[in-house]
Amino acid sequence: MGRVFEKRKHKMFARFDRMAKGFTRIGKDIAIAVKLSGPNPDNNPRLRMAIQNAKGINMPKDRVDAAIKRATAKEEKDFQEVIYEGYAPHGVPVLVECATDNPTRTVANIRLRFSKNAGNMGNSGSVSFMFERKGVFKFEPSKLNLDDLELDLIDGGAEEIQRDDDAIIIYTKFTEFGHMQKFLESRNLGAKSSELQYIPSTMKELSEADQDEVMECITALEEDEDVQNVYHNLA
Repeated sequence: MGRVFEKRKHKMFARFDRMAKGFTRIGKDIAIAVKLSGPNPDNNPRLRMAIQNAKGINMPKDRVDAAIKRATAKEEKDFQEVIYEGYAPHGVPVLVECATDNPTRTVANIRLRFSKNAGNMGNSGSVSFMFERKGVFKFEPSKLNLDDLELDLIDGGAEEIQRDDDAIIIYTKFTEFGHMQKFLESRNLGAKSSELQYIPSTMKELSEADQDEVMECITALEEDEDVQNVYHNLA
């Protein structure tokens, strides 16, 4: 019983950690959006997207409102969006997307996390050519009727549509992201999440033991407070 309890407790804390990290990430997205285009979501598509993503991870409305209010304060930090590149163990390319108020601190921390986990940080452009930036829209299957909308979605900019029991995922080219956003808003179709992601052009197959080593490095990078997303091509 004790071992089962410990496993359940570990899973519970891991879930809370993921939720806290998600709230922090969305909070920074909101701050960046407000600083760029103001606190009114009606006039700020990026803020509307951040608020929708907050709903998708069940971020309480009062926390969203507080994040918007903080972002309007003069003393609120200005976050810069920065991409760092490198390799995890076994030559797996990695892109690390950050939002930071102190790039000097962040680059040192990211370099240290790479080196402590058998990876190495690269120069700008060293791995980014292996990824393509795309729009990614995720829906709960019950919220989107593909039989009725598939052709319209393609007209709206959908490049690829994936469907399984857990989600419907729509991919667009980077240049079509805003077009798809407007299309979905015009149809009052709220995605569970909508964001720009770096999608690898090829996937790398490794043994289970090697995968574990790679994921230790990925997890260490994700745990840094300035990291928003980590992209890699591990299959």
